[in-house]
Amino acid sequence: MTDLGLPEDIKACLFDLDGVVTKTAVVHAAAWKEMFDAFLREREGEDFRPFDDHDYDQYVDGLPRADGVRAFLASRGIDLPEGSADDPPGAETVHGLGNRKNALVLEKIRTDGVEAYDDTLDYIRRARARGLRTAIVSSSANCRDVLRAIDAEDLFDVRVDGVVAKERKLPGKPRPDTFLAAAEDLGLDAPRSAVFEDALAGMDAGRAGGFGYVVGLDRVGQTDALYEHGADIVVKGLAELGGHA
Repeated sequence: MTDLGLPEDIKACLFDLDGVVTKTAVVHAAAWKEMFDAFLREREGEDFRPFDDHDYDQYVDGLPRADGVRAFLASRGIDLPEGSADDPPGAETVHGLGNRKNALVLEKIRTDGVEAYDDTLDYIRRARARGLRTAIVSSSANCRDVLRAIDAEDLFDVRVDGVVAKERKLPGKPRPDTFLAAAEDLGLDAPRSAVFEDALAGMDAGRAGGFGYVVGLDRVGQTDALYEHGADIVVKGLAELGGHA
């Protein structure tokens, strides 16, 4: 293993954004809950069963927005029209609910700002100093704006986010396609690339893509689940890798 805590043959690091680079995973979780609870309350009345942490981990965390809406609604036996990507946030469609959630996220980010995980930024700088290539791989359509907000856009050679995935018709996590595309854009293959993720869907993508090393970031106490979904190692923060704890 190198002093970065990675196998010697790893030449690229592929990082998820929310919950790995930035502390926005909690913002997304809060927005999902606010949106779904309001929807369920209106549909089922005050006795509705609220959206909870299990729902977030199992159905929406790490997935493209519309996929998360579909998965959660299916878990509750609810079927809504697909609608279209430009549906207003008030529309009772899959895309309408997704856009309502996105509006809440942007509002929370505007109000509270964006905070980075400093240990992750330090790790990325150390990796780049040792000649490793770096990519950001996120299902978020707001990825570029968030990176600019924390002045970290120049830390990545490649960006494969929700916008790029849509343009290139890449299916999102838990499929490995976005990570594979990032590795290819870096001129490398999966066995020589490491995936850094906090979501179970991201672990699934890392395992399905045959990546050389999959690092799980446990931000919410799900170490066992991260290992079960394909992590090679699970840490609380990247300062723990390579003896920098």
